[in-house]
Amino acid sequence: MHLQRILLVDDHVLFRKGIAALIQSRPDMTVLGEAGDGLEAVTRARETHPDVILMDIGLPGCDGLEATRLIKKELPNTHVVMLSVSDDDQDLFNAIKAGAEGYLLKDAQPQELYGVLEALQRGEIRLSGPVAARILTEFVKPSTETPENEPEDPTLTPRELEVLQELARGSTNKEIATTLQISENTVKIHLRNILEKLHLKNRTQAVAYAVQNGLVRCEVEEAETER
Repeated sequence: MHLQRILLVDDHVLFRKGIAALIQSRPDMTVLGEAGDGLEAVTRARETHPDVILMDIGLPGCDGLEATRLIKKELPNTHVVMLSVSDDDQDLFNAIKAGAEGYLLKDAQPQELYGVLEALQRGEIRLSGPVAARILTEFVKPSTETPENEPEDPTLTPRELEVLQELARGSTNKEIATTLQISENTVKIHLRNILEKLHLKNRTQAVAYAVQNGLVRCEVEEAETER
């Protein structure tokens, strides 16, 4: 069993200690260290190379967004999950676009925290709830800018398209493997190839691409309609 090593970054000590207690209660997770601001987070990340950083978005001095950008440049394999008190914070969208692999509202239940961390441990990203709908809505807005490195017509194989469709429906790697009758390792290889071909940073952006290009029915509209 791989022990997931987690760095906690929040300027509120009581909140930090509460999260630490929840994590330490799990045999497959451990708190590697803590930090109270963005600069300290960068320093601790360099020293400890954590698997995951739970990063408060509103830190004093160097905020969570800037700290995330700095850390991801140096430690691209370290996952960052942004913590926020708001479900419609524009900074949260910017954090996801910059490379943060997840989000967690500060009023979330412990099982939601575990679910996000377990998904990351499996190489997955959990997209659910109102924040997910807002993130997808933001990503699928027509852009006035065309990135120089974005291919005009990226070509995905039929199998890669099937994997992308399943991913956008919210399927886990295991579920994709079962549906397509392939191994989980093959699913991971296809996902890596998809991200490379589309010049995307993570699964969140892959889901947005699938929605934007009509590969799946847009679940965002359904979520908004049900409110």
